[in-house]
Amino acid sequence: MHDIRLIRENPAAFDAGLQSRGLEPFSTELIAQDERRRAAVSALQVAQESRNSLSKEIGQAKKARDEARAATLMEEVARLKSYVPELEETEKAAKAELDKKLAEIPNIPGPDVPVGRDEHGNVQREEHRFEGGRQLGSGKQHFELGEAWRIGGVPMMDFEAAAKLSGSRFVVLRGQLARLERALGQFMLDLHTTEHGYTEVSPPLMVRDEAMFGTAQLPKFVDDQFATSREATLSDALFWKEPYQEKAQSEITREIERRLGTSPRSQADFRLVREIALESTRKWHERFVAENTHYNRLWLIPTAEVPLTNLVRESILSADELPLRFTALTPCFRAEAGAAGRDTRGMLRQHQFTKCELVSITTPDTSAHEHERMLACAEEVLKRLDLPFRVMTLCTGDMGFAAQKTYDIEVWMPGQGTYREISSCSVCGDFQARRMEARYRPKPETGGKPGAPRHVHTLNGSGVAVGRALIAVLENYQEPDGTVTVPSALLPYMGGLERIGAV
Repeated sequence: MHDIRLIRENPAAFDAGLQSRGLEPFSTELIAQDERRRAAVSALQVAQESRNSLSKEIGQAKKARDEARAATLMEEVARLKSYVPELEETEKAAKAELDKKLAEIPNIPGPDVPVGRDEHGNVQREEHRFEGGRQLGSGKQHFELGEAWRIGGVPMMDFEAAAKLSGSRFVVLRGQLARLERALGQFMLDLHTTEHGYTEVSPPLMVRDEAMFGTAQLPKFVDDQFATSREATLSDALFWKEPYQEKAQSEITREIERRLGTSPRSQADFRLVREIALESTRKWHERFVAENTHYNRLWLIPTAEVPLTNLVRESILSADELPLRFTALTPCFRAEAGAAGRDTRGMLRQHQFTKCELVSITTPDTSAHEHERMLACAEEVLKRLDLPFRVMTLCTGDMGFAAQKTYDIEVWMPGQGTYREISSCSVCGDFQARRMEARYRPKPETGGKPGAPRHVHTLNGSGVAVGRALIAVLENYQEPDGTVTVPSALLPYMGGLERIGAV
């Protein structure tokens, strides 16, 4: 989320940042919308000040026994009173439109990000080969290995069974492969918590709209998400929000006054009051249901970045608390709406996958260093597994929506004969923090008072994607006899199993 004040102060820099992403300049339209908002705010303030001033004059006129003037002033106050709600709605609508426009604009790339249109503009930063001196080779793809291994007559890597359960882009792993997946996740968690200083978190797998907006999955990428929803029912009355409660109560009060005129006195009166209350409540329940079809909508997390980053939403942290470092091993869910026809074979692009997520919350002056640190933590996973990889600095046209700067780690996949992304580590600056209202209070200068709250900086990265790590292990450690050697780093987690697929 962008700060309109900064855009007003330096529109040229803002437009240049958008153009580096291949987008059209947008500052003029945003500033014009902000002018409309500011005009609405000004008109509202003038009306409120006039109403308050006239109210004081009414008191003075009455004190002077000038009833004619008092009546004239009262008419003007009444006019302003009826006019203020209209101005409030105008101001509210102008602000909502500005916020909507700002929410749909991606983050501005950092000054050291290479400019480019797409992945071809990415810049290689480093390359890591096998520790043991092995060469990058070729071989079978992971699904050729996994489907050939059998347990109880069915494949250890079973896409057909998964399709019967859930459709395409799902997989069932059995036996040794299921254990290997679990071992990879546990290994990553142990490494990040015991050696890298991350706190393990077990977060919810379903989150509200506000959380998805905070990390910028909404509203721009709604088609890439899976939503769960339960339609509102009459039993949801306990959770009514304004204005339904007020409207129902007001209608009950008016109807009682209309039909009884006074407070109930007889048993018949009390029965009538009960009937009125039930009738009105039922009507407003039904309206509530009709107008809130996604009353209980929750989103399946596309990555644990969403709940982990939102742990600090709507809060003011102490500078002493930062940096915060969280990690979680969770299932992740993505609709892959923009990936039709891509990577349809195997486990590379699934609707459900497991990932070890890394999230950091820092101060602005330490976020760049934290980005390098996070990258090193993710790299260490692949180094311990002795998998060849390279690190790419993404160009402006290939970065994610919320990113200010991104490093991608790409692992070698012998079956495809190419590198594929296995981790993406991004620093987002205060882009997400503004959407979440996540702030911290800077340390005071010597002898001074604490500074005004500032927005934190957020970072997220994969530490790493478990499914793709499993693919990389299978393809890089395959043997001529069709088995796969278990990397030494995973042996403590495999219960003595040293080879996958051995009879």
